[in-house]
Amino acid sequence: MRLAVLKERRAGEARVAATPDTVKKLLALGLTVVVEAGAGIGAAISDQEFAAAGAEIVADAAAALAGAGIVFAVNAPDEAVRALIAPGTLVVATLGAASDPALAPALAAAKIDAVGLELLPRITRAQSMDVLSSQANLAGFRGVIEAAGAFTRGFPMMMTAAGTVPPARVFVIGAGVAGLQAIATARRLGGIVSATDVRPAAKEEIKSLGATYVGVDDDESAKQTGPYAGQMSDEFRKKQADLMAATVAKNDIVVCTALVQGRKAPVIVTSEMVASMKAGSIIVDLAAEAGGNCAETVPGEVITTPNGVTILGHRNWPARIAVAASALYARNLLTFLTTFWDKDAKAPKLTETDDIIKGALLTKGGEIVHPNFKPAA
Repeated sequence: MRLAVLKERRAGEARVAATPDTVKKLLALGLTVVVEAGAGIGAAISDQEFAAAGAEIVADAAAALAGAGIVFAVNAPDEAVRALIAPGTLVVATLGAASDPALAPALAAAKIDAVGLELLPRITRAQSMDVLSSQANLAGFRGVIEAAGAFTRGFPMMMTAAGTVPPARVFVIGAGVAGLQAIATARRLGGIVSATDVRPAAKEEIKSLGATYVGVDDDESAKQTGPYAGQMSDEFRKKQADLMAATVAKNDIVVCTALVQGRKAPVIVTSEMVASMKAGSIIVDLAAEAGGNCAETVPGEVITTPNGVTILGHRNWPARIAVAASALYARNLLTFLTTFWDKDAKAPKLTETDDIIKGALLTKGGEIVHPNFKPAA
């Protein structure tokens, strides 16, 4: 069976869905791996390195997809690429179907069998193929590193003969995978770190990393469980906003990581809060892709407000650390495929009663099969 790895066409996307290491393992399954020329350039992987690993390099998407039974991609293929994919082909990618209502019907109409790895259930068996966690982890790291680069006062406390440079005060909003990595990174850089999350269970995780917990504890937050936060009521958001106002004003760097999958990011840092911050302060909005947690964020841009606060609103944070992000993402895809690989048939076997397949399979046989995306009767 032929597996195609495509060059990403989304603006600003530097990641790739395979690496020379995963190509070798895919070949060991009995697959023929075809890589579109230039697919790995943004992740510092040359065509020659892919070829040395055993992949066939072809000139364009049409050549890569000719005869392919499986397609690995970072993002959902666009309309032009979908037109080149044969019916029955299995596409494995981060599809983003929750934010694009037209995608699932389009994939079904093209008779593409599509797996959206962002839809994986949060169960132990799926952890090693969880693209949201692997990419969010790197986004949290990168966000703090870029904040440190933009911050003009120095991060750790430094005692010199000329005087003492105080440490940066860092406040992390959201203690999921990205937030916890942001906390750990800011601590390693020497900052004084505090953090908040709507889930009470996060309190101990925050403290275990050496940060101070700041949060609203009530009946609604007590119901929040698991690694990802759910939608909160307006009343809770009001309580949270009051607490945030006091906390944001006294911090130098604010890292926003609060996301609800498939929905617009909740606005937590208001314009008034931004106005209360000192000149030279930094806001890192890891939720910019979904509109941003900060009211002043301009998705895709870095701006400085009239009072001197710099807001980093990059849309695709994992792509800003593309080498590491590609390595982890490629392993996620490899793990998914090997988990459901039929060694005798040398083909994927997606058993629809399996919890992982039930959670991640979006379309199959020309139909939308995921219950969250099926059209209303």
